[in-house]
Amino acid sequence: MEYGESFRAAKQASRVLASIDRKKINQILLKLADEAEKSELFLLSENQKDLERMPVTDPRYDRLLLSPQRIKDIATEIRNVASLESPLGEILEERTLPNGMHLSKISVPLGVIGIIYESRPNVTFDVFSLCFKTGNASVLKGGSDAAFSNKAIVEIIHKVLKNNNVDVNSLVLLPATREATSALLQAAAYIDIIIPRGSKQLIDYVREHARVPVIETGAGIVHVYFDESGDVEKGAAIVYNAKTRRVSVCNALDCLIVHKSRLNDLILLVKQLAEKNVMIYADEQSFNSILNHYPTELLKPADGEHFGTEFLDYKMAIKTVDSIDEGIAHIYQYSSKHSECIVAEDTQALIRFTNEVDAAVVYTNVSTAFTDGAQFGMGAEIGISTQKLHARGPMALKEITAYKWIVSGNGQVRK
Repeated sequence: MEYGESFRAAKQASRVLASIDRKKINQILLKLADEAEKSELFLLSENQKDLERMPVTDPRYDRLLLSPQRIKDIATEIRNVASLESPLGEILEERTLPNGMHLSKISVPLGVIGIIYESRPNVTFDVFSLCFKTGNASVLKGGSDAAFSNKAIVEIIHKVLKNNNVDVNSLVLLPATREATSALLQAAAYIDIIIPRGSKQLIDYVREHARVPVIETGAGIVHVYFDESGDVEKGAAIVYNAKTRRVSVCNALDCLIVHKSRLNDLILLVKQLAEKNVMIYADEQSFNSILNHYPTELLKPADGEHFGTEFLDYKMAIKTVDSIDEGIAHIYQYSSKHSECIVAEDTQALIRFTNEVDAAVVYTNVSTAFTDGAQFGMGAEIGISTQKLHARGPMALKEITAYKWIVSGNGQVRK
């Protein structure tokens, strides 16, 4: 199948988007939020078609699931985006040179943003809202497991765009095929940037095969280090929340690192996890510490593969360390640079951790579940960037803009 026509249409739509009045942009987003809620039954019925093809035991099932509450939450996030200040046209820097030339650095849309994602139909709404608010066209390539849901969502968005005389090619949904993925990755003439959201395998594939610039997002191998100075009550609450709030998201806890001097408190840190049937893979020291205190059927010895694994399930590894140095070294070896946490009361330990741990978001005595654009007050998010160029951490409105220089003068020429 030839995808060039779709890419060209999105490129053409992006030229017009940046000039649409901001008030109209916000009005359209508010209408979209209303339409999403009105279309609840339609969305749920189409989503059910996807759910029927996936086992309930699959960790991706929760990501795929839409519910009345989740649709309400999606509508709320769209309204939040509408209420935020647009970053477009913001003067980031300006100065007048000795020769009289005036320079202004002004924020502008990226242009056309390609998104490749898996099992997350809410991403379709989020991406469109953020891109539309910032004058970007979007080309989406969702997974086959969410094909019915994504098609239904795009149908609703196109309806709202058409009713408001906006080019429906502002949002293009590609077929859920490998051929569409390959075409998108090669469309350097039309796509300005690609953002993959999903598994490490997906992100690695996109990075290795794309001719279009890529911002890496999504994969989270998340650690909580419980220091020798850690507060048990805080630690237990953080571990339970970070692990069990939603196991299928990228900010969920994968590995608890515990200082050996606090092994006697380890059972207090993990005891509540048994309520959610969390399987623990523990190294020898931690295994012996909680043996006979944690359900036997939920406790297994850890091996090498359990460290550095993004479980996306009710599973967690435990690593015992002799010092904060060893804890930081373990994180350095296995982290995906997404979200990392320390539970400690010692000020010097907190300072060392925040200075030395290399991640997009570093927490001190706070659950990693907060790594989210909405939780950061940024509205919805287009992804969590785990790299360092252009953007890092939750990517919202400002992170999907670029800038250009405007130079004004009065006939100056360069000698």
